[in-house]
Amino acid sequence: MAPRLLAGLTGVVVSLLGITGCAQPTAPSSDPGAAAVTVTSCGQQLSFPAAPQRVVTLDQSSTETMLALGLADRLAGTANLKTKVAPEYQADYAKVQVLSPKLLTGEQLRAATPDFVVASFKAQYVADRVGTREELAKLGLPTFVSAVECPENNAPGTTPFDLLFSDYKAFGQIFRVEDRVTALIDKQRAAVTAAAETGKKVSGKPTVLWLYSTFNGVPYVAGGTGLPTEMSRLVGGNNAFDDVAEDWPEVSWERIAERNPDVIVVGDLSERGAPGDSAAEKITMMQAHPVMSQLKAVRENKIIKVPGIEMDPSVRSVNTLDLVAKGMRELGYAK
Repeated sequence: MAPRLLAGLTGVVVSLLGITGCAQPTAPSSDPGAAAVTVTSCGQQLSFPAAPQRVVTLDQSSTETMLALGLADRLAGTANLKTKVAPEYQADYAKVQVLSPKLLTGEQLRAATPDFVVASFKAQYVADRVGTREELAKLGLPTFVSAVECPENNAPGTTPFDLLFSDYKAFGQIFRVEDRVTALIDKQRAAVTAAAETGKKVSGKPTVLWLYSTFNGVPYVAGGTGLPTEMSRLVGGNNAFDDVAEDWPEVSWERIAERNPDVIVVGDLSERGAPGDSAAEKITMMQAHPVMSQLKAVRENKIIKVPGIEMDPSVRSVNTLDLVAKGMRELGYAK
């Protein structure tokens, strides 16, 4: 770890010790809130004698999960907002300090004096950002990563939605809000079941292309290791690039045309503001491309627009699942 970051993170621990020293006495053992909780997150065992009070989230997905569980009051800060927070979370989000609109640094993490750090992705924990999980653990700061990032730790047949729900259950234990978690899981399981009912009515396994973004005109699509493969299966289709062992591989328009998808799901990242981020820009690119423009899906506008952030696993992903199921019905694939 760079000396500058180590010094910053050591400051986190010193600050945390100071907070602990001024805290109220531990509640009696008869208080359920005082019972120690142990969970495992992507191979690391985390122990919480009491529910965390100062949580820092490193990405929008983990921020919105906290808000969905009514835990805005536990957030000491957030970072890395990719797009607008979902409308149902905006009022609570407005109460939370934004430590950085982009990726968080070690210095910013130190200044927030957290007692718990949460991220959806392993990539957030690197030495030149906030430090690795191992480095932070040595300094007494527990870190969480979504179970979706570690499918190898789960039983065969476990779906990405199952992994998301396991994240919620872990938060329920950590923050002692199991009743809220149960309500959220029940609601989201109902959405998954509804999409699967649509899928049962779809015949012929239509091929679905998931177009996330473009960079310098080059498309990035959903590969076989991400959530879109499961969402395609649920709505009765097949992911066009489910044979590629990556989440979001870079491909060419010509390679997409070779797959000749029946349906194209286009991610809208308008708020991010980069060229080609909006759904409208991506559709215009396809209509103008000499090969893509000849595809039936493009000519007949068999295109479904969804929020781009919901293509990655998050508390909002069931919304995109519902949009795609609805799109399959409107396009005539569900009989």
